[in-house]
Amino acid sequence: MKTNLGILTFVLVSTSLLSNCVSQSKYDALQAMYDEKARDLSNLEKDKSSLQRSVEDMKRIQEETERRIADYRSLLESFKGMIDSGKLKIRIVDGRMVVILSSDILFPPGSASLSSKGIDAIKEVTGILSSLHGRRFQVEGHTDDVPTGIKGYSNWELASARALTVLHTMVKSGMPEDRISAASMGSSRPSVPNTSVENRTANRRIEIVIVPDLSNLPGIEELRKLSE
Repeated sequence: MKTNLGILTFVLVSTSLLSNCVSQSKYDALQAMYDEKARDLSNLEKDKSSLQRSVEDMKRIQEETERRIADYRSLLESFKGMIDSGKLKIRIVDGRMVVILSSDILFPPGSASLSSKGIDAIKEVTGILSSLHGRRFQVEGHTDDVPTGIKGYSNWELASARALTVLHTMVKSGMPEDRISAASMGSSRPSVPNTSVENRTANRRIEIVIVPDLSNLPGIEELRKLSE
């Protein structure tokens, strides 16, 4: 950088001193040289600034990755007892940490009312998730592709009713209302193809999604400005 500044200074001074003692063509050549060096210096500054932003973005990505891995390991440890007993699974789905509970464990067939075992399971899950300070959750209801057989009650309605039942039970068990929401997926997002009894059982489920924190996402400030 100092070398480039020295060159610019030399060219500028030379141009000033010689402007009255050289031909117009030589003066123009010196001026053109100065302009070129000035552009080079400006581009160098831009490249340096861009590189610095890239380094900072990479650092944030690495820190966020390490934090997510630590969170996932902590979640597995917290739910170890329920995982070992077959009550739930912890998976990464679409880049999000998800607690998966079988609807067949939580609800009687075709019902949106939790069984006694289902209530106990949701209370236990709530106790663990509510301790994750600052995190938000979305309860998603999923079904298989078999019609419910209930008049005016499709898989969308059944999945919605079950998700809301879980949400209300979690709120009653201590989950703050502003940290939780519910959604119905019906049969639109099977975890496995609905080609066997076992697969359909797996697709009848409640997923509690741990909503990711995007505050450290590279470029988030630019996106926020664009949304204003």
